Amino acid sequence: MRLPERDRPWVMRTYAGHSTATKSNELYRGNLAKGQTGLSIAFDLPTQTGYDPDHELARGEVGKVGVSIAHKADMHALLDGIPLDEMNTSMTINATAAWLLALYMTVAEENGVGRAALQGTTQNDIIKEFLSRGTYAFPPEPSMRLIADTIAFTVEEVPRWNPVNICSYHLQEAGATPPQEIAYALSTAIAVLDGVRDRVPEETFPRVFGRISFFVNAGIRFVEEHAKLRAMGGLWEELGRERYGVEDPKFLRLRYGVQVNSLGLTEAQPENNIIRIVLEALAVTMGRDARARAVQLPAWNEALGLPRPWDQQWSLRIQQILAHETDLLDYPDIFEGSVVMEGLADELVDAARAEMAVVAEHGGAVAAVGYMKTQLVESHRTRMGRIERGEQKVIGQNVFTEHEPSPLQEGEDGGILTVDPAVEQGQIEALASWRSSRDDAAVDAALTALGEAAADPGVNLMPLTLAAARAGATTGEWAGALRAVFGEYRAPTGVADAAAAVSDYALDELRDRVERVSEALGRRIKILVGKPGLDGHSNGAEQIAVRARDAGMDVVYEGIRLTPARIAATAVQEGVHVVGLSILSGSHAQLIPTVLDELRDAGVDVPVVVGGIIPPADERALLAAGVARVYTPKDFQVSKIMGDIVDLVAERYGAGTPA
Repeated sequence: MRLPERDRPWVMRTYAGHSTATKSNELYRGNLAKGQTGLSIAFDLPTQTGYDPDHELARGEVGKVGVSIAHKADMHALLDGIPLDEMNTSMTINATAAWLLALYMTVAEENGVGRAALQGTTQNDIIKEFLSRGTYAFPPEPSMRLIADTIAFTVEEVPRWNPVNICSYHLQEAGATPPQEIAYALSTAIAVLDGVRDRVPEETFPRVFGRISFFVNAGIRFVEEHAKLRAMGGLWEELGRERYGVEDPKFLRLRYGVQVNSLGLTEAQPENNIIRIVLEALAVTMGRDARARAVQLPAWNEALGLPRPWDQQWSLRIQQILAHETDLLDYPDIFEGSVVMEGLADELVDAARAEMAVVAEHGGAVAAVGYMKTQLVESHRTRMGRIERGEQKVIGQNVFTEHEPSPLQEGEDGGILTVDPAVEQGQIEALASWRSSRDDAAVDAALTALGEAAADPGVNLMPLTLAAARAGATTGEWAGALRAVFGEYRAPTGVADAAAAVSDYALDELRDRVERVSEALGRRIKILVGKPGLDGHSNGAEQIAVRARDAGMDVVYEGIRLTPARIAATAVQEGVHVVGLSILSGSHAQLIPTVLDELRDAGVDVPVVVGGIIPPADERALLAAGVARVYTPKDFQVSKIMGDIVDLVAERYGAGTPA
């Protein structure tokens, strides 16, 4: 029953990058020396959303959740000494994917590496950005055009490159059930393929289909997660044959990479996360017929903050032990003929087909963004409710909470890596130096040509993007030239359309408290939920907004990407009683004090509460600065948080006795 020869391991990556290109290059070289077999580049939020480090919205975000890349010299530094003709590089970049790929190609060319030798992936899935992650830059239609342009260009010019990575990973992070994850990802793939179909010759299209890759999530229910992948693979092959007429088996296979679930990682007893990560990795490695092509695992401490190199090494070692010490790669598919696995996969296929039909009825994935977003908000609310009520057990968080102190969190760093705040100013100064040394006339000409081409839907923007990269344009300048033509966009939040919650004891009690305090105030409690900066992970903010609405409060929630000044102005205009701020990108230390200053300058004297991934030392600093409450991932009981907020309002305004 063993294979004649042991299978080759999957590509092993570590999602990494922070602060500067030089620092990240050191990290990559170290990871490769430890046995990592591919790169997975994390970019900071300004780079992902098309802003330079000196832009107002970039404040506090530079180098925090990834590396800052503003121009081709940064990309040269990032990839220094890395053999691009041998390396398989994954770039987690979406709105600015065409630009970062152009920078990557430019660096390769200037280092003597031809395009045909390059292999890797740009994520380039904008629909999931509108649904779950928030790093979009342009409206849906021009965003989809950029994706189609990238695919049409790379299929001929960079044939070993995966120009798009349909990303269901963040859909699960936003609350998607397995059928929703399958359905929304495949519906997105249909929208992408339909968009590129007219841009390539008919005989080329099967190769386009074969270059579409996926980036999926694997949660703790690893039997169901493996069945999900088998179901997804079957549906993908069916789509290829029936909708697009693809016949070559090598083009029909579901090609996917994976990062296992970060949503389920806990701040409470974080050492438990290693067990979760190992089990989740099994879901995508055990069954040969549905095995991942590439795997990257989160670190045990990602619910606490940015992992250190040692933490990432531990996650890499998990992969290496699975691949080299166990017998996973010795056997044919161990689930073939399994009644349980086949039955579960069939159930997921039926449920996913039904949900795909609903998306199609809404006009396809682009038109159905609002519908899908609402469904994710409701699914996430259901999941959070199960955890709050103890129906879904999370070890160390809502059950078996007694524990010994974790030695992994000892030491001055508290078990996480902190990016030096001085990095931001350094990047701003480096950017100014770059601009002063380049040929401005060449840059201006390239950007003018790009803008003119953007106004013509029939022109592929990749060659012009490459020209701008070679000339020395910056990330913000490239995106700015396109924004001038494409316009700005704010994605739907899903909050207003979410269904009313089913009553239970905790919610009924909360509603009574809201009514009592509102009556004492003379009007209904009004809360402003705000997300300052570029952090687009809005799940927490959305759940607070939905629960506040269900509890009977008036809710003001404008979505992501707000400046501190806008938050303060909205607080004045709306006459709110309390402001809730959510940041998960690590920029809280810079942005929250700025919001507090703006509120004071505007004459707004209301309690401010903050939620996010906030280390204890930063929590103390925020409280000292005037924040009333700080909530972190360990505070999973949303109704309790809302009760605290009602008490704060009652205390501040003398509106009744807190519960």
